[in-house]
Amino acid sequence: MGQVFAASYLIGLREGLEMVLIVSVLVAYLVKTGRRQHLLPVWAGVGAAAALSIGFGWGLSYVSTTVLGGPGQELFDAITSTVAVALVTWMVFWMRRTARKLSGELRGRLDGAIGLGVGAVVGIAFLSVAREGLETTLLFFASAQGATSASPVLGLAAGIVTAVVLGFGLYAGAIRINLSRFFMVSGALLVLVAAGIFKYAVHDFQEAGVLPGLSNHAFDATGWLDPTSWYGALAAGLFNITPQPSVLETIAWLVYLVPVLVLFLLPARRKPAAGTPSQPAPNIVSETPQHEEAQARA
Repeated sequence: MGQVFAASYLIGLREGLEMVLIVSVLVAYLVKTGRRQHLLPVWAGVGAAAALSIGFGWGLSYVSTTVLGGPGQELFDAITSTVAVALVTWMVFWMRRTARKLSGELRGRLDGAIGLGVGAVVGIAFLSVAREGLETTLLFFASAQGATSASPVLGLAAGIVTAVVLGFGLYAGAIRINLSRFFMVSGALLVLVAAGIFKYAVHDFQEAGVLPGLSNHAFDATGWLDPTSWYGALAAGLFNITPQPSVLETIAWLVYLVPVLVLFLLPARRKPAAGTPSQPAPNIVSETPQHEEAQARA
């Protein structure tokens, strides 16, 4: 279905599940504490965040394809790709570090917002989801550059739909997955995707004339890496592995991928309080009524 379907699906699944879990925490806490009257403001904030993300994506596409052209477009695409790589790198490490306390932080912010009024509740939901939505839009735009079909949009939509289904199943207690392992595996794959985006950004910088060496190829794999084959399309679409990369592209890919992936896969250091045994990371959506009932029965 296109070279970038897999990458777009991964982005939609990973980022979509983060957004769904955030909404689940907010909704479950309101239901648990008997404050269902605040559900509508939460959903209003979520809807506004979704509209902002879609508008941001449209703006990026309009500037890239309509306002700019030639070297200007290449430079714009290169800059947005570089920003996307920086954001996704920060995001995967942030989620790894804060997933254990995300639920408590969100509930604390929501409690404070309820005391301030309906507008504050809308704002908390909006800001919590908008950050993830804007990151998703920018990352998707960077990964889908150069696509000539609707496969990136279909991949992103399929990933988001899958995330919604998984999130609903987690909330209802019908699905149980190891979220820590999911975010570790998907985070490692996103680092690979980000390395490909960074490589693409360097290529765009070279095409825009900002960096030299566009015609200096690191190797030529056209004899065995057919870009029209399924494996060639998957390698190009998911990780931006091309048959004739420039030397600078290859260096950029390795310089980003190796240290970032190693740091991400290193076991996280945990420092439990003195005299307190360490405990496993809690499920982000452990505050749903279904999970509480299960814990009570246990």
